[in-house]
Amino acid sequence: MNMKESRCLSFIMLTIVYALAFVVGLLVYHAFRGTGWHYLWQLFIADAAATVVVWFFGVVFHNVSVYDPYWSVAPPVMLTLWACRLHSWTSATVLVLIVVWYWGIRLTGNWAFTFKNLNSEDWRYAKYRKEQHPAIFQLINFFGLTMMPTVIVFLVMIPGFFVIEAAFQANIVCWIGFAMCIAAATLQLVSDTQRHRFAKDHRGQICEVGLWKHGRHPNYFGEILMWWGIWVMYLALWVETGTGCTLRDFCVAGALLNTCLFRFISVPLMEKRQLQNKPGYAEYRKRTRMFL
Repeated sequence: MNMKESRCLSFIMLTIVYALAFVVGLLVYHAFRGTGWHYLWQLFIADAAATVVVWFFGVVFHNVSVYDPYWSVAPPVMLTLWACRLHSWTSATVLVLIVVWYWGIRLTGNWAFTFKNLNSEDWRYAKYRKEQHPAIFQLINFFGLTMMPTVIVFLVMIPGFFVIEAAFQANIVCWIGFAMCIAAATLQLVSDTQRHRFAKDHRGQICEVGLWKHGRHPNYFGEILMWWGIWVMYLALWVETGTGCTLRDFCVAGALLNTCLFRFISVPLMEKRQLQNKPGYAEYRKRTRMFL
């Protein structure tokens, strides 16, 4: 049997890939620590280096989905390492780490549940691979399917980095952001569980149970809400010190771009496929909201 056809061996190979990416990221970060660059640039370059490792093995395995778990693995690891680096363990830091680990474990678990093997590639990637010239596809793969999500995920983490750096005690605004994040990750957990249970006995049918009765993408709504919650936790600095992030500051860019990614790219792409493959989806769209 081909190693890529084995689910167990595929998991092992991906674990090795991500361990290597982690080591490369750490080495690159330490290489740039003495440059005098702002720490956000140092962290981003390390993040990008780790991404390149994952992208490279995606090319080797002929499967862009090698990158899929990076979205949920990177934030808990990077934010925890940043807290360790600064020895910042205030209540605000702990709240940030609790929510990103809850969200990350939940989302990575959902990926693992649906993962088949390294021969199985997400239909969106397979579509690009089929429609584009190989050279063009690899450009799309590197910049659009791999590096762009890494940039967006890094941007949504920036408020979390700032909270950890500020080392302040959680106030009411911080707790509000924490509650938003817990609600968001729980919403994703419930919606994905409902969808998986429905699909088990109703493959190919439109899921209209639970949250899906009211919105077409409650799981996406949870992903959007999660990072707005992190941003709200950073707004707590304004209450605490009188300075911090406002609507005009760049650190809101991550949550905005993440919202736009789902609203204008992920949802339209998914719904176009659903309209083509599932009879009755047009009617389902008319009687439901996009998110929740």
